Amino acid sequence: MSKRSSVALDTILKQAVKVGRYPWMAGRLAAIEKEKIFFSALNPRAETGHARSIRQLSIRITDMCNLRCHTCGQWGDHGFLHGKSLKDLKRQEISPERYLELLEDLARNGHHPSVYLWGGEPTMYDGWLEIVERATELKMPTSIVTNATKLVPAADRLAAAPLFLLQISIDGHSAEVQNAARPSASGAGDNYKVIQEALAAIKEAKRAHKTKLPLVASLTTISSANVNHLVDIYEAYKDRVDIFVYYLSWWIDEKSAKAHDEDFARRFGFKPKLHWGWVGDWTIKDHETLDKQLREVQRRAKGFGKPAVNIIPNITGLPNLQEYYNNHDATFGYNQCISIYQAVELDSNGDMSPCRDYHDYIVGNVRDKTITELWNSESYRRFRASLHTEGLMPSCTRCCGLMGY
Repeated sequence: MSKRSSVALDTILKQAVKVGRYPWMAGRLAAIEKEKIFFSALNPRAETGHARSIRQLSIRITDMCNLRCHTCGQWGDHGFLHGKSLKDLKRQEISPERYLELLEDLARNGHHPSVYLWGGEPTMYDGWLEIVERATELKMPTSIVTNATKLVPAADRLAAAPLFLLQISIDGHSAEVQNAARPSASGAGDNYKVIQEALAAIKEAKRAHKTKLPLVASLTTISSANVNHLVDIYEAYKDRVDIFVYYLSWWIDEKSAKAHDEDFARRFGFKPKLHWGWVGDWTIKDHETLDKQLREVQRRAKGFGKPAVNIIPNITGLPNLQEYYNNHDATFGYNQCISIYQAVELDSNGDMSPCRDYHDYIVGNVRDKTITELWNSESYRRFRASLHTEGLMPSCTRCCGLMGY
C-alpha cells in the first residue's frame, strides 16, 4: 500500500477543542483524511481517471508578491516568473465576482471543499476577504498562506468569518534571519516587523470575537539560512501560534528536471517548464544539524499544552534526511499521487490544473467553464489515469501534492 501524507494525530487532538464550535469544519477536513486512507476502496474508477467529490479548492489568486524569497519557485532564485510583466500578470487575474460565482456553483453541485488561498502574496489581491467570507458562509473551511502583508487591517474580519487556518511564512526567529531568507522585492522593508504586528492584531481580534479561530500556523521552509535556528523559531513563537510546520523544502536537480522534460513530453505531447523554478542550491548540506534541530523541536512540543509540530514531508532520522536531499529518486513509500483525485488547482489567470506545484498541464479555464464542468473532463481524466497506471514522473518525487498534501 502506498504511503500518503496526512495530518498528524497529535495536531488533530491538540486543535480539536478549538474547532469544536464548528463541527462542519471538522467534518469537511475529516472527509479528506478518510479518502486518503481508503482511497482504493472509495475510488473504484481511479484507473480511468474518474474522481469523486472535490475536497480542496486551491487558488493561486495572484502572482504579485512584495518579497523575493530564495526558496520560492515563482520569484525566487530561479523562479519561473522572472522576466514576466507585472502589469500583464495583474491584468489577467480572475475577478472576485467570478470566484464567488464558482463557489456558488460548487455548492449547488454538492461540493463543499476546503478553500486554500495562496500566491504570490494573496493579501495583495483585492477581494480576498470577500472570498474568505463567502466560502465560510457556504460551509467551506478556508485557509490562507501569507507573508503577513495587510493582515493587520483584515484581522477583525478574519476572526468574524471565521477563517479556519491562517498560515504565516516564518523562516527566522529574528529580524536578521527572517529578512535575509525573505528579502523585499524593493530591497527595503522589514517582514519580521510585519509578522509581529500581524500576530498581535489577530490575537486581539480573536479575543474580541471570543473565538479560537483562525488557528495560526507558523510555516518554515528549511534552508541553509535557518537550519541552525529551527529550535529558536519554535521558542520565539510557541506562545503565539497553534501549529508549527517545518518544510524540508521541495527541490529538483538538473538531472531530474531534464528527465521530467522527456517523460512529460512522452505522455502529453509537449515539454513542461515550471518545474525548473525549483532547481536551486538552497537545500540542506548539514544533515546532522538538521536532524538534531528537528529532534529537539519535537521533544519540546510534547505535551497537550504545547503547539503541535508537523514535519513535511514526514521524513525524520539522519539516514532518511541524507537520502531526501541527496537522492531525488527516493520516494520513501510515497509512490501514488491522490491529490489529483481530490484537489483542484487554479492559477491566477483562471487556468485549471490537476498538479499542485507544477501547473504545466491545463484542463481548461474558469473564465468560460465552471470548476464542476472541468472536474471530470476528458483532459483531466487523462492526466489522472496516466499517473495512476504509469506511475510518477521524475519531478513528482519532490512535490507537495505527493508528500505534503
